[in-house]
Amino acid sequence: MKIALLGYGKMGQVIERIALERGHEIVLKKSRNASFEGLQKADVAIDFSIPNAAVDNISTCLENGIPVISGTTGWLAHYPKMAQLCEEKKGAFIYGSNFSLGVNIFFELNTYLAKIMSQFTQYSTSIEEIHHVQKLDAPSGTAITLAESIINNSDYSSWALDEAETSDELVIKAARIPNVPGTHTITYQSPVDTIEIKHEAHSREGFALGAVVAAEWLLGKKGVYTMKDVLNLK
Repeated sequence: MKIALLGYGKMGQVIERIALERGHEIVLKKSRNASFEGLQKADVAIDFSIPNAAVDNISTCLENGIPVISGTTGWLAHYPKMAQLCEEKKGAFIYGSNFSLGVNIFFELNTYLAKIMSQFTQYSTSIEEIHHVQKLDAPSGTAITLAESIINNSDYSSWALDEAETSDELVIKAARIPNVPGTHTITYQSPVDTIEIKHEAHSREGFALGAVVAAEWLLGKKGVYTMKDVLNLK
């Protein structure tokens, strides 16, 4: 499989190594201001860029008939437009706030626990996420995905970063610490006890492997998908 890497930072470099180990070929390594030269040679593109480049990267792929995987966060106001473009062009597209196989299992656990806890109103809920200092957006896309699942299964109506203004806002606390790939903790606290579930990444390799697995899965398909489709979690 010939892969175009859109974004060649630390994450892109790990994806490159894993892709090569799995027998694939890299035909484009696009940094921030580089051109798309070589994109037409690709069977699939993997976008791990920056928020203000993601929409251009994704739309360029879809306009040129290249299936695209995006793990860039911070641009989701434009997601409906990209999904519509994918359908119009009969393309193939997967966005994931986190491609780690373990995190996607964690997403399912979070949803299941939220459904159980919705009937126990004595518990307050909060989310904490910790990432490396190079991460530009806060809260993380992963934390937002976790929050949305809790909101959909509880009396919370929205999420707030660091501090809630109303009782129906779910608080997400975000911290940036050197050399932390990513840790997410969901806490349910009552006057008498605390329940927590936690996912801690040990390196970027889990995210990179998941992105390559998603690219392998997407090849030859048409439509808009998620990691639930890739991992058969629906």
